[in-house]
Amino acid sequence: MVAAGYCLYGSSTQIVLCIGGQSVNGYTLDNSLGEFVLTHENMRVKPRGQLIYSINEGNSMYWDKAITTYVHKKKNPDKEKGEKNYSLRYVGSMVADVHRTLIYGGIFMYPKDSKNKSGKLRVLYESAPMAYIVEGAGGLAITGSGRILDLTPTKIHERCPVILGSSEEVLEVQKLYEEFKC
Repeated sequence: MVAAGYCLYGSSTQIVLCIGGQSVNGYTLDNSLGEFVLTHENMRVKPRGQLIYSINEGNSMYWDKAITTYVHKKKNPDKEKGEKNYSLRYVGSMVADVHRTLIYGGIFMYPKDSKNKSGKLRVLYESAPMAYIVEGAGGLAITGSGRILDLTPTKIHERCPVILGSSEEVLEVQKLYEEFKC
């Protein structure tokens, strides 16, 4: 992969691009000019970021022990250890959820589960491009058993689990996968 990007439509129209895997830049449509203007230069994912996790909790009954433990810990922190509770923010659109993660930090997860043993998102045109962007911005993107960008798909619609965002958050989930051998 040499480039990846996405468009975001809302109160403004934005394009976010990562070319060469080194920097991520955001451009906003200036309607008066009819052109995209660089508005978010060299976007970086904060190592911890805001205390936000993004996951479809409607699937919680199907999650493995690593994801269940991580989410439980974020919702029920140990106050005596100074831990803080996180907020769930889930739009249900990978682009919108990952864009928020790029801007504010946190973690986006669409893990494998007992219903979707290979995950739900497609490697070639969902998981890998977003992983490329997030890693280009200094974050991490894993499946739970390795980097998304290390996958070599054998089918065009092959799926994989997705856990991406702030490096400290993703590493915390990775440790749980190693601990529970999920």
